[in-house]
Amino acid sequence: MSTPQHHFYFVRHGETDWNVERRLQGQLDIPLNNTGRRQAARCGELLNGLLAARGHPIEKFTFIASPLARARETMEILRGGLGTAPHGYATDSRLAEMSFGRWEGLTYTEVKERDRAHLRARERDKWNFQPPGGESYAELLARVRAWHVDLSGDVIVSAHGGVARALMVLFGVRPPAEAPLGTVGQGVVYEFAPAAMHCHG
Repeated sequence: MSTPQHHFYFVRHGETDWNVERRLQGQLDIPLNNTGRRQAARCGELLNGLLAARGHPIEKFTFIASPLARARETMEILRGGLGTAPHGYATDSRLAEMSFGRWEGLTYTEVKERDRAHLRARERDKWNFQPPGGESYAELLARVRAWHVDLSGDVIVSAHGGVARALMVLFGVRPPAEAPLGTVGQGVVYEFAPAAMHCHG
């Protein structure tokens, strides 16, 4: 289990039209919709309040986003809410969403219609299941862990639901079998610490 010594805030990107359609985005570059932009602005407000209440100057934080447009736009909007330059952040490809391979662009209903056998295999072991041409949560965790090892200091991250699930395992919040279950919220701020995850908003 990772034992970070610094403040770690995580924001999932805001809503996209494909989220609404329950369409698998994976590493396809889908933009935020207007609801997603409002959610990103809300995250900026939440972070502003959290950092001010705790006496944590924004200047102490490193800002890092997935290179996918929906995560970058979320980061730029929330940085605006913090009163900082929108583009003053780094990107890291290791924070990109999990690849769904040949399933990307399909809805769950379409996957069920076209690839029922693989979907049944996924239900048996979601953590280790690898979609055709894609990657598993276990593989996603490996690259997120490699990214995390390079971190130092306080950080604010904008990335994806899959990355949040990998972080749950990395921080010892959930075991691998449970991490893929449930939802990862949009328009909220997650705070990670060893064996702890708090949702603000």
